[in-house]
Amino acid sequence: MNKANKLLDKDFVLNLLKEKVLPLYPNFVDIKSFALKVYKDHIWEGDTYHVVIEYRTRFIADDGKVKILPIFCSAHSNEPRKNVYDSLKFLWKSGFSKGYLSIPHPLFYSEYFNGTFYRGVEGKNLYQYIREKDSAAIESIIVKAAKWFAKLHKLPINNIQSFSEINSRIETVFPGIKHLLERIKRDYPKYLPIYREIYDILISEEKKFFNSTDKRWLVHGDAHPENIIRMSQHKLAVIDFTDLCVADFTRDLGTFVQQLDFMTSRKLKDKGYSKKLAQLFLDSYFSVSKEKFNKETEKRINNYYYWTAMRTATYFLIAHNPEPERAYPMLKQVYSDFVQAN
Repeated sequence: MNKANKLLDKDFVLNLLKEKVLPLYPNFVDIKSFALKVYKDHIWEGDTYHVVIEYRTRFIADDGKVKILPIFCSAHSNEPRKNVYDSLKFLWKSGFSKGYLSIPHPLFYSEYFNGTFYRGVEGKNLYQYIREKDSAAIESIIVKAAKWFAKLHKLPINNIQSFSEINSRIETVFPGIKHLLERIKRDYPKYLPIYREIYDILISEEKKFFNSTDKRWLVHGDAHPENIIRMSQHKLAVIDFTDLCVADFTRDLGTFVQQLDFMTSRKLKDKGYSKKLAQLFLDSYFSVSKEKFNKETEKRINNYYYWTAMRTATYFLIAHNPEPERAYPMLKQVYSDFVQAN
């Protein structure tokens, strides 16, 4: 039996939570029960799996009162998950455990399951507010998100591990440029020349910057609206630290602005307002950041903006249910706005 099935066994999980999590919360004396919610349930033959599970856990205080906490497990048989735990642990100790800019609370890492257990954050993500067309909430969240990323980028990187070296460069970030071009050549050969031309510029521009300076920053690596959680009117958290790495801070800015533009353009259908939101994010970021906005910074942001657009287009091409009709306009736009401008 695939060992990941144990993570769906209520008796096993209850004992695991009592052993590993309960001691971390001294104000509680017992765990009564939990409600199980599965977000990803990919358990295949043999011992291959990828699961994300929430255990809404009922903790009992010494006065008998019940407190429900969202405990999550993210486990993968083949991909590293300890880096997620290490990333959360580092950030938790670096100031993200307090104040209005937060993250999930790391609890423990299981070598047996290759899984990270953490206390999740509760709230709605920015994309949900975009879908609801709640302009006031969208703008408020964007300002706080900008401050969250500025706080991350201010952290010193001396004597810290790279977390994910492969994900720190365009050339090597999953699935890697070599594998990506092979896939496009096999499945969409007519797009291969444009892919090569675009990625040659993207990689060259990134290398040019890294060769010009020793400066590096800790970056989230996957900055987009679905990873921004509004916990309350004043408190915001960012989730999903699989791609945390040491790279160029403009990567987070370019990635977030592109995804914000992509999602708001589709759901709000107001390009002028989408541009206003992007500018609000950048203005808010640079108003509290140590970094300065200039033409060179803008160029790097744009490089990551168009790289993110290419990743989105690629997703439409190689997803389980491909949508090449959605990919082609994006490829055409990147070529027109980015390649011809370079």
